[in-house]
Amino acid sequence: MENPRDAEVLRTIEDERLAVFTFDGLRRITRTHPETLSRALERLEESGAIVRSPEGYSLAEKAKGMPPFRRAAAGSKSIPVLHTYLPYPGSASRIADALKGRWFDNARWVGMAEEDGGFVMKWVTADGTALIDAKFTSGQLDIEAKVSRDSDLPKAVRAAHQLVGRISRLYGGERPVNRTGFMRIGHFAPSAM
Repeated sequence: MENPRDAEVLRTIEDERLAVFTFDGLRRITRTHPETLSRALERLEESGAIVRSPEGYSLAEKAKGMPPFRRAAAGSKSIPVLHTYLPYPGSASRIADALKGRWFDNARWVGMAEEDGGFVMKWVTADGTALIDAKFTSGQLDIEAKVSRDSDLPKAVRAAHQLVGRISRLYGGERPVNRTGFMRIGHFAPSAM
């Protein structure tokens, strides 16, 4: 790979292991000017290293795992922000559908992928300094922040908590589908004679 910008875009796509990346998500993570990124993506698509779809960009099969694209150390560290159980585990996919592609406050949508019996969704802060991973697995939710500098941690934590607020509101109106063993019972006070 001759162009360092092209190699950086490929490393980002491979390191984050998402099925599909949005243009804006890639731009913020790589901190690249839109025209520069657009040219890099065109070159990568022409070379067959990436594939473009209506949802975004993904690594082509022939490019997966190739040594030149691996980053030895990205310089960012992953910090656990939250681990919780979901109130209705079977509904995580409906929650994901509601969150997919959404921006909120300082967090911009990056993409999602299936992973370890569940799925992971990613957002990046508007300035590209922090990446938020939300992993839904086995009725649980884990949120991690990836930052390269400790000074970016407060932004990442704020974005993670806003994501949790969104998820809580989505669950707020939801009720379990199968409630066997429960029934409503009316209570009538005895009438006075």
